[in-house]
Amino acid sequence: MRILLALTLWLNATLPAHAALPCPPGFNARTRVELYFGRNIGETLGVSTEAWAAFVDEEITPRFPDGLSVIDVQGQWKDTGSGRIVREPGKLVILLVAADGTSRGKIGDIVALYKNRHSQQSVLITQQDVCAAF
Repeated sequence: MRILLALTLWLNATLPAHAALPCPPGFNARTRVELYFGRNIGETLGVSTEAWAAFVDEEITPRFPDGLSVIDVQGQWKDTGSGRIVREPGKLVILLVAADGTSRGKIGDIVALYKNRHSQQSVLITQQDVCAAF
């Protein structure tokens, strides 16, 4: 619980609320959030297709029921312990959320739960202001 609280506080401090983006007629200001989830645990694929689907169904979808995109990715990163380059399959989740920062806590919860449940060092988060029309 301390990790979750610390992550939520960090997200609130580091992901500032955004000024309104001037969007053309018919578009609304949104924040595009990308979450990169690794699927290896150690040297082997540890997060199965079924485990990933359950995580999306149980943790991501209830927090963002209006929609999201999931893309298969192949990533690489430098292990902080060994200094080795690690390659692994992953998932990219793309969310379009209100540009007012109200989703930060939900995103922090998802990241903390995934890291804890699947023994991950990190989940990469990026964000960008965009104009969107549905």
